[in-house]
Amino acid sequence: MVKVITFLIMSVCSFTAMATSVDCDKAVNTLEINYCAKVELDKAEAKMQLYLNKSIAQYTADTSVVESINIAQSAWQSYSKSQCDSVFTLFRDGTMRVMMTLSCRTKLTQQRTHELWAQYLTYMDSAEPVLPEPHTSDLT
Repeated sequence: MVKVITFLIMSVCSFTAMATSVDCDKAVNTLEINYCAKVELDKAEAKMQLYLNKSIAQYTADTSVVESINIAQSAWQSYSKSQCDSVFTLFRDGTMRVMMTLSCRTKLTQQRTHELWAQYLTYMDSAEPVLPEPHTSDLT
């Protein structure tokens, strides 16, 4: 587990140095591909945080719901970490391990964002949702 965290931290440091020079549409080597996967994860996490914050804001008057959302989010974070750590372990001997792990995290984050939207930001009638549905292309 410590190896996973150490490796990902080292990768992120490499990503920081690359930030100004990588065209993700033309990424060809492992470092560039990993950098671009991290960029996608960062976008997915920012969107999820927006949907989470809005979900909580919708129910500020009902502390039980807010507490339940926070508990669910914490449980989801634990699950997501464990699931994607297992992907890292699966690919531990390959150069794809970081990209596969980041892709796992991105996919689960996008799914969680959609769950937040569906559960807390939509209505059972035909009323407009609080935020738009996350793009279906985000869920692939």
